[in-house]
Amino acid sequence: MHQNNFLFVSVSSAYIPGPPGHPGPPGAPGHGNPVSQMGAEGTLAYVIDKSELYIRVRGGWKKVELGELIPVPQDSSTSALSQGLSRPSDRSLHLVALNAPFSGDMHGIRGADYQCYQQARARGLTSTYRAFLSSHLQDLSSIVKKGDHFSLPVVNLKGDVLFNSWMSMFSGNGAVFDPLTPIYSFDGRNIMTDQAWPQKLVWHGSSTAGIRMTTNYCEAWRTGDMAVTGQASLLQTGRLLGQHTHTCSNHFIVLCIENSYIQSPGRN
Repeated sequence: MHQNNFLFVSVSSAYIPGPPGHPGPPGAPGHGNPVSQMGAEGTLAYVIDKSELYIRVRGGWKKVELGELIPVPQDSSTSALSQGLSRPSDRSLHLVALNAPFSGDMHGIRGADYQCYQQARARGLTSTYRAFLSSHLQDLSSIVKKGDHFSLPVVNLKGDVLFNSWMSMFSGNGAVFDPLTPIYSFDGRNIMTDQAWPQKLVWHGSSTAGIRMTTNYCEAWRTGDMAVTGQASLLQTGRLLGQHTHTCSNHFIVLCIENSYIQSPGRN
């Protein structure tokens, strides 16, 4: 039997024929059995309220014996699908660490941005990444494009959510996140546990609102002098914008943020 001869229909249980009996007289016009009058040979009819399946054969219908019930997991149900449609998982901004710690001398904000660019490309990431730093040229909160400030979650390299949106980080609470959610480097290491970063502090040079702190950004990230200070945050406290002042000779974590979600290769 060819698959293209099948037609799936739903009918009420009142319309399914019982066991075959002797042919009776024809009914009055318009009052025959709807099921017996419809469907060519090979048509399938499924009874929703009884979970029974019938197939049209020559001369009538036969019940199809169904096998064991296989439960459908809830996360693959229609409701889960609808949730997935309303919140696409691929639309996000990635927050990723450089593959080694840096002192306050990063050759300026452009030097830090270039490190983010190089390491993202080496990873095969084609969108733009910029250093997660305030400087004399920018406030940290302004790095991401305005159109993506509220609409996209900030996630780690593997897609785990760190913040619900970019601007939710700058409410003044120090950008609280779950420290059990890993932050990964471009080469895939968890900076929270990997000993390549012995001090779990991240440079940012910003206030809790993401505004540049001109006295605490290592002279716009151009010096590693012990006499100069930069603003950093201790990750174990669960704050990305904690307010800790350290000398610029320290080698701390430097993060990079995806500048914008790219919908197609043509978007810059």
